[in-house]
Amino acid sequence: MPLETVTTIAELRERLRPARWAGKSIGLVPTMGYLHRGHATLVDRARDDNDLVVTSVFVNPLQFGPNEDFARYPRDLDADRKMLAAHRADIVFAPTVEEMYPQPIATHIEVEGLSGRLEGERRPGHFRGVATVVGKLFNVVQPDRAYFGEKDYQQLQVIRRMVADLSFPLEIVGVPTVRDVDGVALSSRNVYLSPTERSAAQVLSRSLAAAAEAISAGTVDPQKIEAIVRGVLASEPLADPDLVAIAAADTLEPVDPKALPPAIALMIAVRIGRTRLIDQRVVAVT
Repeated sequence: MPLETVTTIAELRERLRPARWAGKSIGLVPTMGYLHRGHATLVDRARDDNDLVVTSVFVNPLQFGPNEDFARYPRDLDADRKMLAAHRADIVFAPTVEEMYPQPIATHIEVEGLSGRLEGERRPGHFRGVATVVGKLFNVVQPDRAYFGEKDYQQLQVIRRMVADLSFPLEIVGVPTVRDVDGVALSSRNVYLSPTERSAAQVLSRSLAAAAEAISAGTVDPQKIEAIVRGVLASEPLADPDLVAIAAADTLEPVDPKALPPAIALMIAVRIGRTRLIDQRVVAVT
């Protein structure tokens, strides 16, 4: 079947109704567009698991702060459609802001605790905006499964907690971060980087790899792990660390060396020039 483009909530619900009545499974891949190979991996996984695949393309203003890049966030729906067709998505849902928020929104979803720490401290309201739009998409699409990349690890944990707390009847599937051959995590924001900055961005994955190796070798003191990450980042003059977090992978609480969690999440945000990049690793504690 050729890829269909749907732009209104009413049309999408009407299009999905026969599939739902027929008992077909629906997979949802929420995105902000400007798709790359990482998004394609999410769509491929959804295609493997479901009868029908819906990909949303919507740059959500609720999750951008006043000094962030909403206006200049890259957009290319035609290229997105070509990629989605090549990876056998069935429907692309590409609403306008006015369709999603026909009036100033007064109802928000906020996952307390998880949303307020780490990245949430630096971007107040960000995860509230994420949870609100994702919750709305879940209500509109009513998928059996939804797919998210692990690169946005705190976002993934926020959504998992929201689904558990509000009893959304769907499975959240986390998909491992997709990297370029040089280790740089794929991101729509990579387009902002100059060639020199793109080369400098390799330091993010190098710093996480060094920390992961230390954890595997038995280093579990969070201060020592953080020092390893910051030491590698300091080797790159263009890297300006904004967040270096060492947390329990399931709760994102601080790691207690005397009561270690099963896995440690390493999460960083680093400015390279004007571009803020994020990356992560989850390392099992042996």
